[in-house]
Amino acid sequence: MIGRLSGTLIAKQPPFLLLDVGGVGYEVEAPMSTFFKLPAVGTAIVLQTHLVIREDAHLLFGFATAQEKALFREIIKITGIGPKLALAILSGIGVEDFWAAVRAAETGRLVKLPGIGKKTAERIVIELRDKAGAGGPGDVGALTSAGITIAASPLAEARAALESLGYKPIEAQKLTDAVHKPDMSTDQIIREALKRAVR
Repeated sequence: MIGRLSGTLIAKQPPFLLLDVGGVGYEVEAPMSTFFKLPAVGTAIVLQTHLVIREDAHLLFGFATAQEKALFREIIKITGIGPKLALAILSGIGVEDFWAAVRAAETGRLVKLPGIGKKTAERIVIELRDKAGAGGPGDVGALTSAGITIAASPLAEARAALESLGYKPIEAQKLTDAVHKPDMSTDQIIREALKRAVR
């Protein structure tokens, strides 16, 4: 299991990033909460990681903090929630806010996250409430490949990032259009769109 990577940030294209570790480029998927903390390309970073092995792929997920990684691991244990949906959850709500919602059984707050319906929200609360007592169960430290399209503008990049987190294209467009201002960066658009989505 690859539990931590320390290297140079080579590229970032939400939700993917590429990290050079001793000459080897690791493709890592990360939640937006981690992306917001990333420094400029070319900077040394440290990521907490979780490796998922499937028949058709080895997927590496990266996190800015041990708490994010621990929550990710708890979420993917829940029936019907895979790594992609777990990333979307972490992108839409902070670790402390997530555990507060679970403790208070605020399923309405969880339903606002992409891909989470009422039954899934109820299952999250039921399965994790015993672990939510003191805030949950653990530093920051885009990927470009044939499968990833490089967006031409911050607005297009933000829409692509939201779609990769599970929002439908029309939802991503509405959210980004509602918050976009000409001088905003991709990260700023995504951050404001996610805030608007969970209101």
